[in-house]
Amino acid sequence: MRKSRRQIINRIIEAAGIGLVALDIVVYFAVYRPLGIRLEAEERRHSELRQAIRNQNVRVDRLKKYEAALPQAGKGLGDFMANRIPPRREAFSTAAHLIHKTADAAGVKLSGSAYRLNLEHKDPLEQLEITINAQGSYPGLLKFSHGLETANDFLLVREFTFAPGDKGDLGLRLSVDLYITP
Repeated sequence: MRKSRRQIINRIIEAAGIGLVALDIVVYFAVYRPLGIRLEAEERRHSELRQAIRNQNVRVDRLKKYEAALPQAGKGLGDFMANRIPPRREAFSTAAHLIHKTADAAGVKLSGSAYRLNLEHKDPLEQLEITINAQGSYPGLLKFSHGLETANDFLLVREFTFAPGDKGDLGLRLSVDLYITP
């Protein structure tokens, strides 16, 4: 009998061990693993939120710097608008004066210029489109175009085309935008 009792106890212990292993497997897949996955997801989300907070703090600091510099920028913008951008009522004469003064300084002969106010331009500043035809030597034409590009007025050279001119000179066609206040 002792053998059979021992066998019964061994079988009970084996069954209990197998049951515990099966219970461990069920607990692992039913509870522990899903909780681990959820914990990892929450840790990832937490670290992403912390990084987003760091990024927003950097952005806030940058905006505070801009806010501190804003009064100076507003003053600089006001000076720029007053000194570099002509009003609409003076735009044509200002442009003509600038073009003739720059042409004389560069030793270039103007053969024509056309002005057109762009009414389709929907920005705070209006745009006066100017087409200039000039003739002269290559260095003179370069000096003329450079003088326009570096003028104090808010001027943008859009197109720059050389062509053969009269009597051995070169011809230059410039398309320029002068920005003016309405």
